[in-house]
Order: sequence, then structure tokens, then C-alpha cells
Amino acid sequence: MSVDGLSTFTEFGAETGAGVRTEGRPGIDAGIDAVAEARALIAGLLAEPWGQVSASPYETGRVVSLAPWLAGHAERVEYLLATQRPDGGWSPSGEHTLVPTLSAVEALLAELGRDTSSSRGLLVKAVGRGLEAIRNWHFRAAWLPDTPAVELIVASLLALIDEEGPEPSPGMGGAKLAIVRARLASGAAIPQKLVHALEVAGPEATAVSGILPTPMPGGMAAVGASPGASAAWLAAPPEPGPGAGAGERAACRAGDEAAVRRYLEAVVASSGGPVPCTLPITVFERGWTLSWLRRAGVPVDAPPELVASLRDGLGPGGIATGPGLPADADTTSVTLYALALLGEPREPEGLWPFELETHFCTWRGEEGMSPTTNAHVLDAFGEYRRRCGGEPRHEAVVAKLGAWLRDRQEADGSWTDRWHVSPYYATACCAIALREFGGGESAGAVGGAVDWVLGTQRGNGSWGLWEGTAEETAYALQTLLLAGAARDGRWREAVERGYRHLLAARDGETPSLWVDKDLYLPVAIVRAAVLGALHLARRALAITGDDSY
Repeated sequence: MSVDGLSTFTEFGAETGAGVRTEGRPGIDAGIDAVAEARALIAGLLAEPWGQVSASPYETGRVVSLAPWLAGHAERVEYLLATQRPDGGWSPSGEHTLVPTLSAVEALLAELGRDTSSSRGLLVKAVGRGLEAIRNWHFRAAWLPDTPAVELIVASLLALIDEEGPEPSPGMGGAKLAIVRARLASGAAIPQKLVHALEVAGPEATAVSGILPTPMPGGMAAVGASPGASAAWLAAPPEPGPGAGAGERAACRAGDEAAVRRYLEAVVASSGGPVPCTLPITVFERGWTLSWLRRAGVPVDAPPELVASLRDGLGPGGIATGPGLPADADTTSVTLYALALLGEPREPEGLWPFELETHFCTWRGEEGMSPTTNAHVLDAFGEYRRRCGGEPRHEAVVAKLGAWLRDRQEADGSWTDRWHVSPYYATACCAIALREFGGGESAGAVGGAVDWVLGTQRGNGSWGLWEGTAEETAYALQTLLLAGAARDGRWREAVERGYRHLLAARDGETPSLWVDKDLYLPVAIVRAAVLGALHLARRALAITGDDSY
């Protein structure tokens, strides 16, 4: 495959940007211009520099509970009421509904304590349905979703709901939460990633923890790049105690409070009220968006300002998704890969701190492991070696990661991951990375992934875990189109059916499938994956030899 990921098609005679003849085949839309849409998408990244992320019922609930004074409060309450499911829960059904449902119920209970308006009846009804949904669940640790700080979040919310909800079982994180709060109260250092969920600490522990907001441009500051964590920090009382330096500490606290308020006000000003789990996501959004487009061969260039934002943040310790978050191998590797595809390859020095004996951790101290993070690390090292030659240690890492990813493949040919609920995302990341950089020994794993994708297409041409979605259909098509599948009749039929569905569904509603404290949708990244798949499919269908294209 060439450096822009195009040789899968050039061997069939296609050229970058070649026209696609689609007249004569019903349902194949000759009018779509994925390249023009992709270029507009890239321009939009600069217009919205913090990124585009869907609202989170969990995070919105925390801001409703902790910062009722913040502009947009009524809109946040209305959002929680409007997004409750018929069964009383929030977000998708299954294990990922627990955290947002607990948060929304606690927030609406807090609102009931403040509200005496005519909407009180709606609040009572929503709380009652939410509590009934909570009581119907069987709480056990094994049932918790693999999301950040989940045991701490669930234990803290159950304690806040108190008698209205079920008592947490010993395995639900109560003991762990007590340890974390005691550590915060002692002033001891905690993992930086935990700051992202500071709302679990409670006001007393937060007040004496010594945690400081991370400064941002424009006189703002955020706590863990999280509106909920930032609201929790503001809600904590000032650190008590007179003595030397008390006046200076009070002045610093006042300045930090003003900066955090400006951050929260900026977040809600951009959203109209409801808030996401993480903001800003500048580097994360730009790296993933450019990677999906460039890997698919979409001829887009990045403005110098955008490239500089990726380049300038990289260092020997990697790069973080947002202010106040720790550097992580996932964001670092995708940033390196995107820069390489843009013609600026850099030695992946920022990834070495995350290397373990058999694979790479997402961040130091991670509990668990991520195949997609390691697929992205393989992309970064593999692309660097392809462009710059590399060193023996780079070659060793590529071989190690290829073997580790092959060992993590499911028996059916797919992969699953902790940062995205859909196996189609994980399978695309892993299969494409192995196809490009995994060597001949990865052919069987890649072939198994392609067979799994072909075998799981839905009757309407889509792919999806819970239902067919444009996002997951895009990942499935990218697997078929970039993983070296044979161009037989079954392959052509699957690609054409998938392409037809994607054309029809690409502008429809897109569910939240990405994993943070709550499920979320990174809008531009998913749009880039869809546009990349459309571009690849149009070019592939144009070169099958069928004159009707």
C-alpha cells in the first residue's frame, strides 16, 4: 500500500481523484462529492477549535446538580426530561445505561429540592420512573461497563440518591471510593486521569485535595477537561485554615474560580445548555479526522494552523486529548500518524513511555488494555518506518504489536475494544493496521476480519451492533476496502449494498458509540470516517470493470 493508503486501488488502475461514472445504476448517486465535503469538514475544524461532541446525560446531570447557577440550567433540566427512555433509563439500553441513569435521577432529585414551579409534576414523574428502572437492575461489579472510574461514579451516585435507591453491594465500588476520598483528603498525589472524574470525591475531599485547574487560553481553566469535574471543583468550599499565606491562597483561589467559571460559561454558550463529558477535544478531533480522510486517499490538505496544533503539542511524554488530562498513547499515536500522512513524519519518541512488555498501555497505570490503541501505535511506528526507515527497535515494536493484536482477535474474526462499543470500529482499526504493517503472518487474521464483516451485513446493506448505523457501515466498508479483500462477486455485492445504504443514511441521526464516562459522539471524526468510506467505495466500484459505473 502506498503512503496515502491507495495501492489497494491503484493496482486496478484507479488514480487519486479519478472521476466515477455512476449513471445507469439505480441508487448510486453521481452527485455526491465526498472530496468537497471533506475539505469543508477540515475547514470547520478551525471554525470550532474546541471540537464537536454530543451532549452527555451523565455529565449534564452532574452540572445540573452541582452548578444550578450556571446559564442554561433550565435547558439542561429540559434535556434530561426529554431524553429519558420509555423504560425510565437514559442512553442506550444495556450496561451503558447505568451511569447516565444514576446521574440523571440524582440531578432531578436535586432539582426537586429547589423547584416549586409548575414543572414539578414532570420532575416527580421522571424521578419515579428513573428510580423504578434502577430498582429493577441487579447491581453487581461484573455487570458494570468498562468505562472510566465507573466503580467510583456508581458508588458516589448511589450514596447521593441514598434511601431512594438500592444500597450498593460490596462489589460496587464503595470501599474503593472511600480509599480514593481519604487519599484526596490527605493531600497525597492521585493519578491525573482521576481528575477527569473529580465529581466522585465529594466537596470535603475536593476542598483539601490541592487539585488545581489547568489554565487555558482566554483566561479560562478546566478541571480534567470535564464540565462535571470543573463544576465539582467550584462547588467545593475554599480550603479552610488561617495562617501564613492565607490571603495569598484566597486570592489565588478567587482567580482560579473566575477562570473555571469562564470555561463553564464557554462550554454552555457553545451547546445551548447540555454539556459533553470532555471538552476541548482539539487534538483528538483533528488527528482522527485527518487520519480517516488521508488513509482513505481523500485528497485533502490541512491548513498550517491545524498542522501546527498537532505538531506543537507533541513531546517526549506524548500528547493529551484535552487540558488537565494525562498524555495517552492513543491520541499520541494518531497524532503522529496524521502528521506522517501530511508529510511530516516524526520519530515516535512520545510513545516509548507507554511501552509494556507485550503491548502499549493507553495511559500509565491503566487498568485493562486496548486493541485499538495498540493498532494506532502500530500505525504510527509502521508509517514512520515506511517513510524514514526507522531503527531495529522500531522493527521490534512493529513485530510485537502485530503478534499481540493477532492474539486478541475473537474466534469469529472480529475485535472488541474498551473505547468504542462497536466491534466494527475495533475491527477496522486492527485489520487495516495489520494489513499495512503486520506482515505476511497477519494475512490469516486480516482474512478472518474480512470474512466476519461480509458475514454480518444486514439485509438493508448496513452494519451495526444494535442496529445498522452510518458510522458502523463506514467502518465495515473501510475494512473491506483497505484490508486487501479479493474482488469477487460476494465482495462487490457487499460493497455496493453498503455504499447504497451509506448514501441514504449518511445525514441521518447518529447514535453515541464512543466510550468516556458516558457514551458520546465525536461528530467530525465520525463524519470523516463516513466520507472516507464513500470515497473509497465509489473508486472501488468504478474500477470493477462494469461499464455502468
